[in-house]
Amino acid sequence: MSLEWPIIDRWLMGEAWVNSRLAQHILHLCDVIGPRWASSPAEAQTVAYINEQMRAAGLVNVAAEEYMLHTWKLENHQATVVEDGSRIAILPFNRCPACDVTGPLVDVGFGTPHWLEDAAKKLPGAIAVVNLGLEPFSPPVPMAYRLRALADAGAIAAVVVDRKEGGRVEYHSAGDWRDPGPDVHPLPTVAVTREEGIRLRKLAAQGKHLHITVSAEFYDAPAHNTSAELVGSAWPEQHIILGGHHDTVFGTPGGNDNASGTSVVMETARVLAQLQAEMGIRPGCTLRFVTFSAEEQTLQGAAAYVAQHYGASGDSPESKPRLVINLDELSAGSIKGLVLGFPHLRKLVQRQFDSMGDGLQCHVMAQLDASSDHFPFLVAGIDASHLWRWRFVGRHADADFHHEPGDTTDKVNVRELKEYVGQLARLLLRLSFIAPDEWPANPVTVAAVKERLEAERGQVIRVF
Repeated sequence: MSLEWPIIDRWLMGEAWVNSRLAQHILHLCDVIGPRWASSPAEAQTVAYINEQMRAAGLVNVAAEEYMLHTWKLENHQATVVEDGSRIAILPFNRCPACDVTGPLVDVGFGTPHWLEDAAKKLPGAIAVVNLGLEPFSPPVPMAYRLRALADAGAIAAVVVDRKEGGRVEYHSAGDWRDPGPDVHPLPTVAVTREEGIRLRKLAAQGKHLHITVSAEFYDAPAHNTSAELVGSAWPEQHIILGGHHDTVFGTPGGNDNASGTSVVMETARVLAQLQAEMGIRPGCTLRFVTFSAEEQTLQGAAAYVAQHYGASGDSPESKPRLVINLDELSAGSIKGLVLGFPHLRKLVQRQFDSMGDGLQCHVMAQLDASSDHFPFLVAGIDASHLWRWRFVGRHADADFHHEPGDTTDKVNVRELKEYVGQLARLLLRLSFIAPDEWPANPVTVAAVKERLEAERGQVIRVF
């Protein structure tokens, strides 16, 4: 099939810009539905809305795919200074277990080995106060490993001091999602603002005690991923996935994280479907548009999707996707390019970017980044990628409202998201017309990924 790319590109960028429905989607997700904790009634509304939009756009095989989620409910929490009864404002870590503990406060600085050595005699039965950030000039240690070290030293809880200023604090996770097995907190962990951290360190120096209660429960409940397709004209059995998570952390509207990515998935699907309707141009291979549940709960939705479609070990009864592109927190900055998990597609993707003529770049992750929904695909040996986002340079200052109530619709840059839609539509269409025998073979095995993860365990993910 002969394609007039200048005409197609002009049409895609114009449609993405002029007829955009991004603002409608973001307002509906954040303001009409609101917080979208996976397994909640709000998530069910989200799934229904996404599928309604996909059907209206003309996509086929639109589905809500159910799986069982091991989820968590936070009911209430409180911290009190024992000696005077004053309150400390806390926010339990995401999926923190219930607790009712009292102990002396011990300042452990950054929680790195030399700090723990100095505090070793004080830590058994104590509540540790530890900085969230990495210790300057020292070998970086992930927070998950510092918390484990505190638990091993006998601490009964940890209070983590957030890096943000102005009385702000966000939800954090206590585990390293690269590690095998369930995500179990090594000890109850709560976060406090930078300002409350200063107060706690003064109390620790005075030998004061803290009482922490967290009321929460774990249980199993159904949750849903969504899926819709534009069927390919030349190789319909081959497919590429564009996806992003539709859930939020507990109680937050999730404008940037991740109404931005969810809306761009829907809008890119609409633009390409409209190209087919108006110009008769279908993708070469099938394009599948997926939104994942429970990204904020240890990537369980994406893991369930991989297990359902490609087998838990990565061996699939159907063909694996040629590439998975994961969209998360797109309103943190303008589009810069793509970051692959494995290197063998780098030249192929870069050729497509070069043909688009906008200076976009393809890079490869230095480590297997487990912070979003590309990771379960990588574990299965499937080529997956994400766009440059919050962990990279060039982040907008007003996008620093991550996992907190301030992540509202005003933090979403709709104009930039229009460019994401247009550029992603151009990239996906180009990739879809690459014949199957022109794609480099994927040499990655599940065993090789496990070996690599073992070698990378404990490393801090490179940020740029």
